[in-house]
Amino acid sequence: MLQSEVKDWEMGYVQVYTGDGKGKTTAAFGLALRAAGRGLPVYIGQFMKGRHYGELDSVKLLPGVELEQYGEPGWVNQGRLKPEQLDQAARGLARARAVLVSAKHRLVILDEINMAVWFGLIEVEAVLELIREKPVSTELVLTGRRAHERIMDAADLVTEMKAVRHYYDTRKLGARQGIEE
Repeated sequence: MLQSEVKDWEMGYVQVYTGDGKGKTTAAFGLALRAAGRGLPVYIGQFMKGRHYGELDSVKLLPGVELEQYGEPGWVNQGRLKPEQLDQAARGLARARAVLVSAKHRLVILDEINMAVWFGLIEVEAVLELIREKPVSTELVLTGRRAHERIMDAADLVTEMKAVRHYYDTRKLGARQGIEE
């Protein structure tokens, strides 16, 4: 479908949620919830995440929302990438490309893809290629801290979450089930 054939309300844009503040994945999942409520098909690919989070259970309750993880339960260390971490990221990138090209989803969320680029699991050019290949009526959301400047330049909307205060720092709390995980 050509851009000139798409009505304004059908147009898909590229959104980036980045910054050091809390809420990037939460904002993306809020958008998925809204889209599912309107009957739009949604795909969520989570990069660098292989643990069980509460959203995995919630997504199962939403019709038309598909979620896949491409990561391991442990941490990724920049400069010391494991072959299996690179393989997971490559699988996630290939799947994201296939999902986009199929044009079956109106909303595609690539959670933590910005961090996958920052860690060196994915090349920035590969993400820019996804942006260029995006069907005109597909909304593409890219989350994660440290979004590459070229990705932000290619986006239609960039939201930077700013950390002002976080109880992780002031109260030395860990992640709480149902709130952070």
